[in-house]
Amino acid sequence: MLLLCLVFVLVSPARADSKLADFLSNVAPSDLVPGADQFGPAEGQPAVAAAIAGDRVLGYVFVNADWVNATGYSGRPIQILVGLAPDGRITGARLMEHHEPIVLIGIPPARIASFINGYVGRNALELSHAGPSVRPVVDIVSGATVTVAVIGDSILRSAVRVARAKGMEGSAQTTPRAQRSLDMSVTGVEDWHGLAGDGSIRRLSLSVGDVNDAFTKANNPDAAAYPESASPDDSFVDLWIGLASVPAIGRSLLGDDGYERLRQRLQPGQQAILVAANGAYSFKGSGYVRGGIFDRIELIQGDTSIRFRDRNHVRIGGLDAAGAPSFRDVDVFIVPEGITIDPTEPMRLQLLVQRAWGAHDKAFLTFDVGYQTPDRYLAPLPAKPAAPAVRAPATDLAEPPLWQRMWLDHIGQITILSAALIVLTAIFFFQDWLAARPRLHQGIRRAYLLFTLVWLGWYAQAQLSVVNVLAFLNALRTDFNWDYFLMAPLIFILWFATAASLLFWNRGAFCGWLCPFGALQEFLNQIARWLKVPQLRIPYGVHSRLVALKYIIFLVLFGISLSALATAEQLAEIEPFKTAIILRFARSWPFVLYAAALLAASLVVERFFCRYLCPLGAALAIPARLRMFEWLRRYRECGNPCQRCANECPVEAIHPEGHINPNECIQCLHCQMLYHHDQKCPVVIARRQKRERREALSSGAPALPKAPNTVIRHVQGGGI
Repeated sequence: MLLLCLVFVLVSPARADSKLADFLSNVAPSDLVPGADQFGPAEGQPAVAAAIAGDRVLGYVFVNADWVNATGYSGRPIQILVGLAPDGRITGARLMEHHEPIVLIGIPPARIASFINGYVGRNALELSHAGPSVRPVVDIVSGATVTVAVIGDSILRSAVRVARAKGMEGSAQTTPRAQRSLDMSVTGVEDWHGLAGDGSIRRLSLSVGDVNDAFTKANNPDAAAYPESASPDDSFVDLWIGLASVPAIGRSLLGDDGYERLRQRLQPGQQAILVAANGAYSFKGSGYVRGGIFDRIELIQGDTSIRFRDRNHVRIGGLDAAGAPSFRDVDVFIVPEGITIDPTEPMRLQLLVQRAWGAHDKAFLTFDVGYQTPDRYLAPLPAKPAAPAVRAPATDLAEPPLWQRMWLDHIGQITILSAALIVLTAIFFFQDWLAARPRLHQGIRRAYLLFTLVWLGWYAQAQLSVVNVLAFLNALRTDFNWDYFLMAPLIFILWFATAASLLFWNRGAFCGWLCPFGALQEFLNQIARWLKVPQLRIPYGVHSRLVALKYIIFLVLFGISLSALATAEQLAEIEPFKTAIILRFARSWPFVLYAAALLAASLVVERFFCRYLCPLGAALAIPARLRMFEWLRRYRECGNPCQRCANECPVEAIHPEGHINPNECIQCLHCQMLYHHDQKCPVVIARRQKRERREALSSGAPALPKAPNTVIRHVQGGGI
């Protein structure tokens, strides 16, 4: 294990470089620029290759990520080859490389290709200034908002940058205002109306009717068929923005104390924007809960685009400006280090408006609110800028981290899960008392598994996966940050509880009680038994070899994840959890067929997947070897000669000689119920008969016959 950890730490992620030359070797020139028969050499920095027919240049080919920020949900660039005609028209585009999990394992490639092709034939120079109803509208599986937004925006902005670099008609940039800079000496505090009056804060106000009309004009019948149900005059979103890093604006909006905390956090030249909003639609969305990224807003200046993550975000309780309305959401977003935003130049905040229909389909449009720092906050740039003053180390704002906010927002679900874990802990600590009452044990177990399947799985979607294990191990060797894992409270609590339970009850606490897919398999097998479906008993010699499969699967996934985490995540689809639990079977037919086949197998072999294929179970079984306690009780007669527990164990975790294999045990407590049962366990039966004979003799009644050997011979055959 130590050697594995050493190898794990030493392996470093691959360095991302421009791959234009490599990508060009995998496509035909005419696929990107019609009529072209060859590519010229990749030249320049960033690189561009000419698309040539004979001696004529028909267009240019480039990689979007070389020219603009194309970082997606995975935190790594989405690389697309784009063809551009001399008039600024996009002639072709092809997705070449990405690491987006939702695209790798959840969305058919044809749907991504269809979205990308929506930009082909469009003029990038015209499209960059078009309204939301003109740009391509996405119709794609829920969960890929960030991915498709990055694809579309990066294609468009990179094409505009290449057009400008090549001097294409209409692509000349507007001349920026003469050298200006922020005048940090401008002080004073304005009220809300004064800030709004001089443009210090800007507004985007959309009614429900405005949004319905926009989706209708976007020529997307599916989205238009599901208008907002509220009155057309109701507010959909009322959003305000302001550059909080400008001293006078920041002090007006945040107050002196709030601005000082923000100023201490900002590096020289770093900017921050405040966003406040009311209305039915939240600009924050829920993407930042799952992956720490705010997928509904994007700050754009020229060819620079920024999507904010949780580490760039601070939640504000309210605004300090006199006369300011009360807003539902007030947040400050800090421009990440390494990305430059010029506060003296125009910028815009782009709001992504989503519309869902069906189980998992959604479309979106974008609406912009422009921002220009008012002239009174600007000053001519000095001839020789003064050296930046030495600043004290940055300190965090007093506002709690985002993950804490997520826990507060999910306090109800956290309370329910915590109560369920307390109940499960009590079940294990008082298992002898419970197991001695078979009907109560059976009722409590079925009720708990029903809670696990319906609430924990299908409702809260807190299904653990081997992908979580691989992501955690990958984070340990890269940029580990607890905040990322704390963003999903239920998943974090489940992992913490599972890790703690390994020391007490091995992997069985999770696998036997907290796994929604395991609960689904068990319920289906119970229904099959009730319907008299014949059960297949795997010979122990075969079973003991088949259980090794899940360990092999986990080690293969682990090895692949060291150099190709995205590939390992894709291969982790051997787990049917996403199909059966997260997406509730609303998925393409190969995934549904695979999950259905595993569930069908569980009808005749209880928990078939858990026994032989589950890589998560294998990952949990390895550290479970460190458990400190033995809770399951056995008699000397167990295994020799009695085989009752071994014959009835639902996952065949009991060896013929009576030993319980902790790596395979799911802590269902069935063997403990048999341990106390005076009608099924030969040892307890013998004790009961002895007690009854003694009581009969003391009362003068005829003694009962002594027949323990007959009982033991009977249970060796599996019955009583």
